[in-house]
Amino acid sequence: MSALQVAGGKKPSAPSSSLTSILIRLVLLFAIDGFAIWFIVNLFANEAYFLTGALVFVTVMINVVILRQDMYPLRWMLIGLVMMVLFSIYPNLFTIFVAFTNFGDGHLLAKDQAIVQIQRERYLPEGGAAFRWTAFENEDGEYALWLLDQEGVGYLAVPGEPLLQAGSGEAGIGELDSSGIPVSIEGYTRLNAITLAAGAGDEVRDILFGTGDQAVQIRSTQEAAALQPLYLYDEARDVMINQETGLEYAPIDGTFTARNGAELRPGFQAVVGFENFTRFFKSPALQGPLVRIITWNFAFAFLSVFMTFSLGLTIALIYNDPSFPGKKLIQSFLLIPYTIPSLITILIWRGLLNTQVGIINRTLTQLIGTAPPWTENQWWAKVAILLVNLWLGYPYFMLICSGALQAIPTELYHAAEVDGANVWQRFRKITLPLLLVAVGPLLVASFTFNFNNFNLIYLFIQGGPPIAGATTRAGHTDILISYVYNLAFAGGRGFDYGLASAVTIVIFFIVGAITLLQFRYTQMWEEVSENV
Repeated sequence: MSALQVAGGKKPSAPSSSLTSILIRLVLLFAIDGFAIWFIVNLFANEAYFLTGALVFVTVMINVVILRQDMYPLRWMLIGLVMMVLFSIYPNLFTIFVAFTNFGDGHLLAKDQAIVQIQRERYLPEGGAAFRWTAFENEDGEYALWLLDQEGVGYLAVPGEPLLQAGSGEAGIGELDSSGIPVSIEGYTRLNAITLAAGAGDEVRDILFGTGDQAVQIRSTQEAAALQPLYLYDEARDVMINQETGLEYAPIDGTFTARNGAELRPGFQAVVGFENFTRFFKSPALQGPLVRIITWNFAFAFLSVFMTFSLGLTIALIYNDPSFPGKKLIQSFLLIPYTIPSLITILIWRGLLNTQVGIINRTLTQLIGTAPPWTENQWWAKVAILLVNLWLGYPYFMLICSGALQAIPTELYHAAEVDGANVWQRFRKITLPLLLVAVGPLLVASFTFNFNNFNLIYLFIQGGPPIAGATTRAGHTDILISYVYNLAFAGGRGFDYGLASAVTIVIFFIVGAITLLQFRYTQMWEEVSENV
């Protein structure tokens, strides 16, 4: 029997919510559900099915957590859980889906939307009527056309209504001038071509005046014609037919394509399987600089971690000596690089190392008569990037190592001195093994971060200098993530989200494999520390 039962003679009652708290909870839940339902319906109407599914899941999760009493502890984490689903889990799942699609410029629309866009293209069939036109506009911003055919017969054309053959005094039409054009139309103001071109010229060109086969559209500044849809969609056969030539276009990987290879734009989103992965690994345009970029990517990540850790540990060892003068003041100054945002620091270093006006090169030129071509030579560019990353990263390891060194028992060093161990032996046998146990996971995280350090590569030199002879936009300092950015977004061919997502998944598996391997080594460090 519990202490409470002994003291009170009965079991403690379960906590119950007051009527006020229940009402507040229900009102809040109704408000959330109302907004969620409205948002979900709009997303579904716009065919954003993945985001719709994510919001449905989040809404159900919110209702379950708030309504179920046994979910009470999760209520305090609810906002965090919602954010995690919407801004972490959903983007990752959507990225995986996009990697297997052709999503990108030219394939942004759904299939039915693309069909509507294609069917908007029109042509003038053989024997079709052509007219000279003059535009009129009413107070509501609605347009009408006065059309004159080859015989000089005039017609009033209004969107959505049949063409009206009318003369002066009919249907509110004023007197005709010497060209056969009404001086005025009741309710409308006549527009000249210059005024129209400067204002809503493009808008008026998209309007169909009239109905059915008599629908007239402006073709040029002088001519309007009874245009017909150039493409007709046969839903039963799922083909697009060119009514002028009879050529048929069948959907292939999100693009209506004819037998002769001609394609219609825009395309539509479609699942293409592993095509994006195949393009990345097999395309001759991608294979050229790929091996060089991957090699530099690994070297950059490894050297960045090694250099920042080495310098940070060295400074931490120096300041670990209690007798070092002015230690706290100097340590405060060393924290300055860590407190300034890296984005600002990278841009500052970009200016400092500028080969033309940078203060570093100007100073070196004055002192020794020459200066390194930091941004023009591939090797100096790589050195510059490593130096900037060293400046950005060493304060982090200095702080970590300083704390870890304080945790190492001094008795171990005293015992080593008694055994006759010198400074290097004490460092190699005691300090480093015990330190690696503490900072090992951080080294792994730092390697992962630098493997995808897009900000430094892109902001400092944009991956340059360019690789001579490369068929794609690639530079000597590009890493995988910046190279993918160039391929998918900055190559001048539009955005290719499918390819970018596919390569992102490839990078994820590379980094994941490296991380697992490195964590195996951290376990080895733990075994070494136990032997110490």
